[in-house]
Amino acid sequence: MGANSEFFEALDLLARERGVSQESLIEKIKAAIVHAVRRDYGGEDNIFVDIDPEKEGFKIYIRKDVVEKVENPQTQMTVDEAKTYRSRARVGSVIDIPIKVKKFGRIAAVNAKHVIRQGIKDVERNQIYEELQSKENELVNAVVNRVDPVKGNAVVLIGKSEAILPKNEQVPGEVLTEGQHIKVYVVDVDVNDRGPRILISRTHPGLVKRLFENEVPEIFDGTVEIKNIAREAGQRTKIAVVSHDENVDPRGACIGPRGSRVANIVEELGGEKIDVILYSDDPGKFIAEALSPANVVSVEVTDPEEKVCRVTVPDYQLSLAIGNKGQNARLAAKLTGYKIDIRPESGYYGEED
Repeated sequence: MGANSEFFEALDLLARERGVSQESLIEKIKAAIVHAVRRDYGGEDNIFVDIDPEKEGFKIYIRKDVVEKVENPQTQMTVDEAKTYRSRARVGSVIDIPIKVKKFGRIAAVNAKHVIRQGIKDVERNQIYEELQSKENELVNAVVNRVDPVKGNAVVLIGKSEAILPKNEQVPGEVLTEGQHIKVYVVDVDVNDRGPRILISRTHPGLVKRLFENEVPEIFDGTVEIKNIAREAGQRTKIAVVSHDENVDPRGACIGPRGSRVANIVEELGGEKIDVILYSDDPGKFIAEALSPANVVSVEVTDPEEKVCRVTVPDYQLSLAIGNKGQNARLAAKLTGYKIDIRPESGYYGEED
């Protein structure tokens, strides 16, 4: 069984080097042997291959039914034919006709090389896909491998897998460098002819959500819930939170002692500003909170079905409520789901900054 020993040694080595299971490789090798048997002996779905790595053995056989009259010689045989393999064979018996293991042990070794060469990518691809699929909608650590100097797209390593972080999914203004460790959000995982395709992002609101879950124990254990997030990556994020325990302040939990928790997240996001907003089932209260840091005089919901409201703010707070280039109002609208019409208390707009 020297050839067999060599085959199993090679199988074990490849499995360990590639980080794939022997079982996956064996299944592919079995399929190759079945194909070889069919080619040489004929046969249908009655060819079986047993491969036992522990005993370093092959068992290859064609299974046939014993019948009175043979209609399909590929799957059937007469009693007289069957008795050459089993003396007590009779109609209704099932006979396993062994194929010379030695011959197909060599065929297996040859096929193994071909199958492993052709199939190893499929095995790895499936394993990578399964591994990445478990990380969908999760935050993962990645290492920047290289950055396209023209397009700005970055190729990053997530474990053993490569993924592309497109320029438009990078935080505006951040400069990625080779070897840099970053956190990315896995938006989607799919598989095509070229292998697993993973869509990752550093601009997705899910990134901020996962960062808060990692940083704030009260969110992780469900005491504090993130109701919604509105984000303009690299500039500002508004995150609405609510507490399910009256003794826990959701905003305080997110900000942390001396602002330490939110500071860690801001640092990870390269200085992006974060407003922690108290969620309320009362649209008026929620909208007023969402326009923070501006103070709000009143909120009037003018069309509940279309979610339209009119907000009045002190004159001197108008620019703050609207924000630079309308950002504060825009994020508040995205966070609450309401169209917000902001008006000064005096009713006179004047010139805006």
